[in-house]
Amino acid sequence: MTTIDISRPETGPNTTPPPRGRSGWFRAMVLRLHFFTGLIVGPFILVAALSGALYAMAPQLEKAVYSHELYSGTEAQNLSLDDQVQRAIEHVDRESTEHEAPPLTSVRPAPQPGMTTRVMFAPPEGSSPSDHRAVFVSPADGEIRGDLTVYGSSSSLPLRTWIDQLHRNLHLGEPGRLYAEFAASWMWVIALGGLILWVPQLTGRLRAGLSRRRAIREAMLPTPGVKGRKRLLGWHYSAGLGLLVAMLFLSATGITWSTYGGENVTRLRAALDWSTPEASTSLTGAETPADEHAGHAEHAAASDDSSSMSMPLDSGYDAIMRASRRLGIGSDQVEIVPAASMDKAWTVQEVDRHYPTHVDSVTIDPMTYERVDSVSFKNDYSLPAKLARWGIDIHMGLWFGLLNQLVLFVVAIGIAAMVVTGYWMWFKRRPTLSRMKAPKSGLRSAPWWAWPAVGIPALVIGWFLPLLGLPLVAFVLVDGALAWRSSRTRDTA
Repeated sequence: MTTIDISRPETGPNTTPPPRGRSGWFRAMVLRLHFFTGLIVGPFILVAALSGALYAMAPQLEKAVYSHELYSGTEAQNLSLDDQVQRAIEHVDRESTEHEAPPLTSVRPAPQPGMTTRVMFAPPEGSSPSDHRAVFVSPADGEIRGDLTVYGSSSSLPLRTWIDQLHRNLHLGEPGRLYAEFAASWMWVIALGGLILWVPQLTGRLRAGLSRRRAIREAMLPTPGVKGRKRLLGWHYSAGLGLLVAMLFLSATGITWSTYGGENVTRLRAALDWSTPEASTSLTGAETPADEHAGHAEHAAASDDSSSMSMPLDSGYDAIMRASRRLGIGSDQVEIVPAASMDKAWTVQEVDRHYPTHVDSVTIDPMTYERVDSVSFKNDYSLPAKLARWGIDIHMGLWFGLLNQLVLFVVAIGIAAMVVTGYWMWFKRRPTLSRMKAPKSGLRSAPWWAWPAVGIPALVIGWFLPLLGLPLVAFVLVDGALAWRSSRTRDTA
């Protein structure tokens, strides 16, 4: 809850004043931390929330803006997949008369009748490593319906890519990613701090003799009849409690994309063997240890079909597709990655990240059309790897489709509203710069054991999330210096 508030806690007939003196050091410390972090991080969270709300609706905008590229206009499928790929190659060759044509990297067959096939090529020099040039081919007659740059594993089109980069880095490149990491690193701290500040609202009602259910209901909703800032605070608490889980989830999943915290997450997953498994493409077995994917790798005898023995690396998509169906790939949304060399296998990867998740993959020997290796989401992903996959897909609005996107949109607007109301409450209480005072520090009244009890976990978390740790250290040092200066001023007065 982004309460950017408050030098004095709210009191009233249904609340208990906060504890004072030495016993209230923790709440005073949380209140001060909540105040300053909300004040400083609030704008970053506001931008992330508004751009996130826009991104949540991007898949629907994408379908409307790029309907010509995505849909063929007829459900007829007169051309084989090999013919569609050939039409795309010929188109790219014609467009590359003055320079070498880019290599083909993958193919996404039309997932449904009436949709186009995407044939993907390497992007021009200087493009992002995650970019691909996608040629959209009609399965009905081979018409080239579009030629666009797509981005990432979700193969997002230019509009969604633009919104994604706005949300991810404000179109400032790698330096801009620090804004998003800063917001994600601090949002969970602000959310939990708001929860701690709300608890006295609940305990006060319980001490007044209300039943637990009534106390929770009254503490979660604004008090009837109050107006002005108190009513804003009531709605702020209500929205914060309702969005608490979502804020913690978005913060945790957002960190996985970040520069510094994301690298630490990747290292931790690798150290604990929680990484996403990948099927081996080696036809010699040199890439994969003997015990990796045990029970999956198998090499069959050569096929009786002599034509397959001489199949070139840039063809055979129909045959590979049929082989993948026989080997257990059942999703209509797949990506075929041709072999990079003669000693490598082809890969067929499911790319349907809606619930239930279909991301199984199989690698296929292009000479025998038999399995080389495979990865099953159900059987081979560890639970942390599954949770990571689901978390990212929910964060991107993919897991439950339109419902997922609508929920994310409402959550994002709610978070943005909380930032705005937080500043609004602060300015209503402190209308002039000379009176804008922060809550008093609880550091001076804290017992000795509070420093290691709070400081050690903060140091560990701060090391894992540098854009949380460094500002937190700066806050403690500056706050401690101000408290010491204030104490000396009073002593000499």
